[in-house]
Amino acid sequence: MKNRFAINTFRKYLALFLIFLFGETFGQTTESPLVISPLTGDFYVYTTYNLYQGYRIPANGLLVNTSSGVVMIDTPWDTTQFAPLLDSIDAMFHKKVVLCLATHWHEDRTGGLEFYAQMGIPTYTSVLTDELSKTNNKNRAEYHFLNDTTFKVGQYNLETYYPGPGHTRDNIVLWIPTENILYGGCLIKGAKARDLGNLADADVKAYAQTLINVRDKYSDPHYIIVSHSDWKSTNSLKHSIKLAKKMKSR
Repeated sequence: MKNRFAINTFRKYLALFLIFLFGETFGQTTESPLVISPLTGDFYVYTTYNLYQGYRIPANGLLVNTSSGVVMIDTPWDTTQFAPLLDSIDAMFHKKVVLCLATHWHEDRTGGLEFYAQMGIPTYTSVLTDELSKTNNKNRAEYHFLNDTTFKVGQYNLETYYPGPGHTRDNIVLWIPTENILYGGCLIKGAKARDLGNLADADVKAYAQTLINVRDKYSDPHYIIVSHSDWKSTNSLKHSIKLAKKMKSR
């Protein structure tokens, strides 16, 4: 029994060491299709990549290691990484994913929903996201919530908030109050972004006010996780509001 405990402990710390080493040092190279980076405590940002307009673009999601299992926020953009992400979670935490939640209907968020449902993982989106997923022939979740909802998993509460239309009609954000983590998804852009990215399904007129609603509700985030840019700056929300106001004034 002692030997088994020692082996499991070694595997856990080896996995964490590799994450620190490869996630931080080599995370932006073409050799790494999946990177898992420590955020704080039980929270990790995972990143996969895909091509958009000829550029290799990162897509960030969030993992929460709770006492009841792991929560996955959004699914990988790279379809080849659906299973490897589960394998990495098992190797790191020796736990199963107990909830997967997507924050809007685009494929970089919902692409893995049906795969994970087939693996027995409960998948969730808002009702509006499900309607848009159906209309646009995207993967759909098994379960849906109508209003802002708090998911309590293990020791953590994950609060969903719909601030209004912006990147899409249905984009939601998540808030984890114990750590002051704001998961902004594709609604919020990086602190150095030149523009608001893909606006094909955006509400340009409402975008700025929607971001202001987020700022007013969560005024002191310690971390802001964005989908397609570096997530280590908390200036991303302020910068995105500036970009949205400038776009609206044109």
